[in-house]
Amino acid sequence: MERMRIAALFADRESLDGKEVVVCGWARTIRDMKGFGFIELNDGTFFKNLQVVLIDGRLPGFKDAVKLSVGTAIKVTGVLELTPGMKQPFEIKADELSVEGTCPADYPLQKKRHSPEFLRTIAHLRPRANLFQCAFRVRSAAAQAIHRFFHDKGYLYVHTPLITGSDCEGAGEMFRVTTLDPDALPM
Repeated sequence: MERMRIAALFADRESLDGKEVVVCGWARTIRDMKGFGFIELNDGTFFKNLQVVLIDGRLPGFKDAVKLSVGTAIKVTGVLELTPGMKQPFEIKADELSVEGTCPADYPLQKKRHSPEFLRTIAHLRPRANLFQCAFRVRSAAAQAIHRFFHDKGYLYVHTPLITGSDCEGAGEMFRVTTLDPDALPM
């Protein structure tokens, strides 16, 4: 069975009700409620998390699954069930769960909100934080719209070399950037 993106599940949840789906993502939160548990899963395609329900007896390896740490990459196979009147519009009742990548216990992103100053110290994880994920989505959509506009008008997008006075890795020795007085130029 082919993996579905979480954004696609939110977009087409009515037609997927009662059907088996496969999702992959990172655990945002894990809660153990003695006999059942919950994982909030996010794959980066949608702002909201997907709730995965773990039921002891239905999910092989339940005891190991509820002990996973936040940030662990997992693959879940289960049945999508609509939950009208609940906080989330639907949930996945897990039949299989496999760990695709473990996460260390000192993983810095937790459920709480993090300040932009803290997120700047972990630049490689910023896209997983809600604040930067939203900013990057807007930035991506704006850049795509600008490129599409100019492409449709027949313009060509070219990366031109930068000529600068800063000496980076010896490049300053290749070019000499000066200012010229236009009045002093020979006519």
